[in-house]
Amino acid sequence: MNKSNTTLCAFSATALSLWAAYGYAQDDDTQIVTANRFAQPVSSVLASTSVVTREEIDQWQSKNLLEVLRRLPGVDIAQTGGIGQSASMYVRGSEARHTLILVDGVPFAKPGITGVADFNQIPVSIIQRVEFIRGPRSAVYGADAIGGVVNVITQNPNNQNTLAAGFGSKGYQEYSGSINQNVTDQTRLTVAGSYQATNGYNVQPDSTSPVDRDRDGWRNKAFWAGVDHKFNEEFSGFFRGYGYAANSDYDAGYVGGQDEQQIYNHSFDTGLRFNKDDYSSQLIASYQKYKIYNYVSTDGRYEDSNSLDDMEQRNLQWGNTFAVGHGMVSAGLDWQQQKLTSVGQYLTPRDRDSYKQDNTGAYLTAQQQFGTVTLEGSARGDDNEDFGRHGTWQTAAGWEFIPGYKASLSYGTGFQAPTLGQLYGLKRYGISSNPDLSPEKSKQWEAALEGLTGPVNWRVAAYHNKVSNLITYASDPVTFEGGYYNEKAVTLKGIEATADFDTSFVHHQITLGYLDARRDSDGETLARRAREQAKYQLGLTVYDFDIDVIYQYYGKRYDNNTSEYSSVQRRLPGYSTVDLAVSYPVTSQLTVRGRIANLFDKDYETAYGYPTPGTEYYLSASYSF
Repeated sequence: MNKSNTTLCAFSATALSLWAAYGYAQDDDTQIVTANRFAQPVSSVLASTSVVTREEIDQWQSKNLLEVLRRLPGVDIAQTGGIGQSASMYVRGSEARHTLILVDGVPFAKPGITGVADFNQIPVSIIQRVEFIRGPRSAVYGADAIGGVVNVITQNPNNQNTLAAGFGSKGYQEYSGSINQNVTDQTRLTVAGSYQATNGYNVQPDSTSPVDRDRDGWRNKAFWAGVDHKFNEEFSGFFRGYGYAANSDYDAGYVGGQDEQQIYNHSFDTGLRFNKDDYSSQLIASYQKYKIYNYVSTDGRYEDSNSLDDMEQRNLQWGNTFAVGHGMVSAGLDWQQQKLTSVGQYLTPRDRDSYKQDNTGAYLTAQQQFGTVTLEGSARGDDNEDFGRHGTWQTAAGWEFIPGYKASLSYGTGFQAPTLGQLYGLKRYGISSNPDLSPEKSKQWEAALEGLTGPVNWRVAAYHNKVSNLITYASDPVTFEGGYYNEKAVTLKGIEATADFDTSFVHHQITLGYLDARRDSDGETLARRAREQAKYQLGLTVYDFDIDVIYQYYGKRYDNNTSEYSSVQRRLPGYSTVDLAVSYPVTSQLTVRGRIANLFDKDYETAYGYPTPGTEYYLSASYSF
């Protein structure tokens, strides 16, 4: 997961061939495309970076993307229940909406009013690789990248067919299968499907609402298909589509409240690639359809007590990459259109809100090596239908002052546009419109030192992020009428340290983090961010048994921030957990796996009033052919 010692000298020699397969790096897992929108060795990226492979996901036996990201540096999670329940991810203290989620390089739709992508529903079975950049990337991708970028890569470059099945605590079950095969020398076909389900548990047993006294289960059915074709030595193309249907039960909190959700996602991408000598180009068009139904389980989905968020998102991306000197230059255009129709009921007959927003962006990124010095820069301009034009930029420099030791310094700006619902309100939630909302803006610097000392590959980074015009929500606890408004500013600062090394047959990975996230107006600590975190993972193989152990500690936090309606912060205590996963290859094709989550059955909450599930057990098997 950590940066390798691959030198930047390999950069210009390998980047062009990998850019031709933009969306995933090919056989060399030390390559990454997310940082600057061109392929480069992870060691040449000046930002804080983590890469998770499919092999690691299998070794960890992660049940969803949330469990993958929770292990990574700088990540804190708040979840209202178990598998499949609503969750928010805070990267280095930034808001959940400040992390851009990409699927194969295309922005993932955000249909809700909060502006948070529901990445927790992306089926883990289709994930082949995760690339995670911490720190601002608005100068590369535009809005939504104040805190970082997560690129979920679904394409498998290997010829491999797999069947898998498993079961576990609380009625958990999973089934998946995939075919990844070259049908001709020029054509590659991929088909995959999966099913996951759990009966869940009673998340709020003390609720006064009768409908809350049940288990909160979850189900997810997914399908993925794609074809890649090489027309000649210079041109290739692809078409892929994926979709999933998810159903989750949750607690209403009051009599007659909505307590069930259904999600339907359908996404289609197509593109053309050109690659010749020192130049590569790619054009991608994508369409996403995202529907979310919330309803009262005793009424059913089609009664007037339901609500619907129906979103369409269209993207066009044209990217061009040039090999220049000892580095790369990338330039391109992005266009995105979002349409949202929201239907529901709030004290009156059926209400409907409809919105549309277009955004066009142009970007330029570059990286060059001059001896032991690496320079990097990006600039971007966005023209938003509602907010006009916004410019962002970032720059970074790295210096290998001693062989194997590098210091780097970076500075970047970012912005986050309000969602359509935040701007224009949602009648069914009693949320008033606020057309005067301003985009959130950030200014962030990072200083880092990294090196290879004996067997230890380590990195220490300090960061300081000032976010102005932070968008915040407040509502009257009696009338439930509320709205969004801009705070003056918040400051996020901290230190992050990572290390990995081997001792005999044991591999160690360590992450330490300290975060100070506060409102500038009164110095109050921001909600749901732990001040301290420590993650220690070790992996070893004993008599063909692959063993993975992960210890995670999160310090105390607060569940809320004070406002005109709330004068006290609720404190959540710190907690620590241990997970154990064991795999055994029965044959070269058949592998069995077992996992115990929360080994010591710790009682804790990441969101107030939502206890976590306790110890859980899982057993699975996979067969490759």
